[in-house]
Amino acid sequence: MKSVSNDRRDDAVPHKVTLSPTYTPLATIKCDGPAKFRSQQARDFACLLDLDPDVARWNTTPPLLRNADDEYQLDFLVLTGEGGSFLIDVGQEEPSSPVWLSSAIESMGYRYRPVAMIDFAGSFRLRNAKDLLRYGFYRAPLGDRIRLLAGLKEMGSLTIAECLSAIQEGRPMPTLASLILQGFLEIDLDEALISPETQVRRIRG
Repeated sequence: MKSVSNDRRDDAVPHKVTLSPTYTPLATIKCDGPAKFRSQQARDFACLLDLDPDVARWNTTPPLLRNADDEYQLDFLVLTGEGGSFLIDVGQEEPSSPVWLSSAIESMGYRYRPVAMIDFAGSFRLRNAKDLLRYGFYRAPLGDRIRLLAGLKEMGSLTIAECLSAIQEGRPMPTLASLILQGFLEIDLDEALISPETQVRRIRG
């Protein structure tokens, strides 16, 4: 799938989690409306959604599904940059859904995806996503944004340490994290924890 259009950047205003302060981090980037998570596992998966370049929007108010007297509530409605739509069911282990669920979801035009968060235990991507989202409410100063984008256009890539030293107006780590979360810059989230040597590149829309 191709990356989400740069149109997302300016209107990606973070929302605050409203259900429980225990479900951290508190900021979200691509959530439509209030983020009301049913579990810490769902909140952790939302961190991955916010850092997935193929995800355009998500919300925590998917339709309540019914079959006769049976009801089933899912965790997320996810829209991709290519127009796909998924209903996501999150648990620590893979959720055990009723037999009628898949056909009910398909009849509504969605695709169904069960998620077992145990599969992400110890993953660098989840730990890095949660670290970045600690700065999700911060907005990078315009001067620093232009300065970093211009430097990366010229150099191709810079290390985290080099980017931090180039930031003059804002707080260095929050500024850099904000530009990654808003889709201006990218780093490798999968190979290791974010470090001074992590390479930063400009996302070209």
